This record gives sequence, C-alpha cells and structure tokens, in this order.
Amino acid sequence: MNIDRITLRKIILPLKSPFVTHHGRLEERPLIIVETRDGDGRVGYGEVTAFPTPFYTSETIHTAWYVLQELLIPSILSKNVHHPKDIGPIMEGFQGHPMAKSGLEGSLWDLYCKQEEVSLSQLIGGTRKFVTAGAVISLRDDMESYIHDLKKDGYHRYKLKVKKGYEHETIETVQAIDPDLPIMIDANGQYDAKDIDHLKSLDQYGLMMLEQPFAPGDFYLHRELQKNLQTPLCLDESVSGFHDAVQGVQLESCQIINVKISRVGGLKAAIQIHDYCKRKGFPVWCGGMVESGISKAHNLALASLPNFTIPGDLSGSLRYFEKDIINPGIQINKGQIEVPQGPGIGVDVDEEYLHHVTCEAYTFSV
Repeated sequence: MNIDRITLRKIILPLKSPFVTHHGRLEERPLIIVETRDGDGRVGYGEVTAFPTPFYTSETIHTAWYVLQELLIPSILSKNVHHPKDIGPIMEGFQGHPMAKSGLEGSLWDLYCKQEEVSLSQLIGGTRKFVTAGAVISLRDDMESYIHDLKKDGYHRYKLKVKKGYEHETIETVQAIDPDLPIMIDANGQYDAKDIDHLKSLDQYGLMMLEQPFAPGDFYLHRELQKNLQTPLCLDESVSGFHDAVQGVQLESCQIINVKISRVGGLKAAIQIHDYCKRKGFPVWCGGMVESGISKAHNLALASLPNFTIPGDLSGSLRYFEKDIINPGIQINKGQIEVPQGPGIGVDVDEEYLHHVTCEAYTFSV
C-alpha cells in the first residue's frame, strides 16, 4: 500500500440528548479519528470508539491515544504493508487494546479500497444493498414520545438498556406503548449467579434476546442460564476476539453473538467471527458504540455480509448528533439503510466540521 502519513484526531461531538445506562451518563461523545493518507491525496478513515472511562471495556480514549501514538502507528510505519490484513501479525505483538487496533486497521481498509476503486462492502463479500435498522434506547423518562418517533422511522428492533431490579418495569412500560414491538434488553454484565432465578422470570415477555447478563468472560454462568432459559442469550462484552466467539459457541453459552468491529479488534476479526458463526448456524448482528458516520459506514459494510440476519445497532447520522462529520449523512428510510457503494467506506467526510470539532491532533510522516 502507498502510505504517506497518518494523522490522529481527538474530537468531541455534542449529543442531542444524554445517553444513559446503569453505568452512568454520557453528555458528549469523544472519539479518535485515524486518517491514513497516500501520496496521491487519497484518505482512509478509521474511528476509535472507546469511551472516556473504562465502564464498557478496559480501554479509554486516553489509553487508545497513547497506544496508537507510541506503539501501533510507529510499528506499522516501520513495515511494508500490502493489505490491511497484513497489520494483524504486527499488532499481535501488543496485548489487548482492540479498539485502538480497530481504528488504525479501519483507516487502512478504507484507503486500500479507495486505491483499488472498490467499495468496502464489495471487497469483503457483502451481499446486501440495504440493511435493516435497529434502535438502542437508553434509560430515559420520555419513553412514549421517544418510541413514537423511532417507529415513524421504521426501526425493526428495539434494544432497551435496563437497570437491575427495574427490568420488568422497563419492559412493561414499552410493551404498554406497543405490545407488538420487537424488543430485547441489554444487561451490560450487571448480574451474577444469585440473579439466575430473577433472569429466568424474564422469559414471560417473549424477548428477542437477553444480551450479556453476566460479566465479560464468564462463559460458565451464561451457559448455566441459557440451559434454563427459553429466551436466547447474546454475548457482547465477552467476545473481544475470534477465540472468544468460538468459546461462546462451543460451550453453548449463547445462541446469538453481537459483533462489534471495534470490540473484536478490527474488521478482519469481525469477518472471521461472521464466517465461523455462519458455518455453525449461529446468527449474528452488528453492534454500535454511539459513533460517528465514519464508524457507521464501516458497520454498514460489515452488516452487508449474509449471516447478519438480525437488525443491528444501525441508525442514521442524526440519531445521536445534531451534526455528523460525514456529509451527506447516513439516512434511514422505512427502517432500511442503504449500504454505501462508493470507493472505500463510500461516504464523504466533512473536513471543515471535522477540523472544527478536533481538540487535539498528531501527524506521523513516512
């Protein structure tokens, strides 16, 4: 690959309204944008979706910036990279930090596709031109009006963030608004062994799935619950790479896997998980991270693969932000989102606005 320089940008995007989970409240969204440029003026964009504090995984925006600046980017620039897949073995020399690795790898996928004049979806074998959208609903008071607005856009799946001890109340509130709404709940690992009987009581609601009730990496408890639960379990935080997905399937700890490019360490690993689950007959869906249009475009390419049969955390550009850093933004139409077909991730970055929301930048030259 022709690589001339790599720029890191730390940006902050204002949120339309706070995103609230049992972990806390997010008022604005800090992100790291990775720009990889070649000598002919093409730019590949990746995004690091870690949060400000380590409530979701051990990574944060601050640790990702350090790892990219001090370790990953210097290592990549010291080698000959012919394809985005080539950087996997280089980055394996550094333990952990999948979100930092994913942001860097994503910029290379975008640039490589632009150099080859092919869309990312086409390059990885995507079969869908449109994908179905799914909404994530954080803890909030204005549930009825909020769901009414989401229904107007035609979302096909509604993921409810819940707080331990208030799950029945949250589910029943939503079902009272619309009893036919396809809903699931996301537990974000807040339960333990003594909660198994309580979680079994959720079977009565006919949920699409229960996502990550136990701590990340606890395949045993997920297996014990799934054996005694009709509702399918879905693993999220437990799957930080391909090997974790294999364990979840082989140990029968779940029936569904949520694939997030950033959480599993990049697109290469996400594709491996998709292909393995397809062979094993396990459905997958594409998770989101309250991200900008750059990351959303990467997600749309991934979700165009054939085994992404469940609506993911896929939404339009204005779902969380008054203004996105891509222009025009990603649009949702009757619950469907078009997979970009232009070269690379297929969207144009609003460089003026990107510079406006940048609070720190650092450039590496070859």
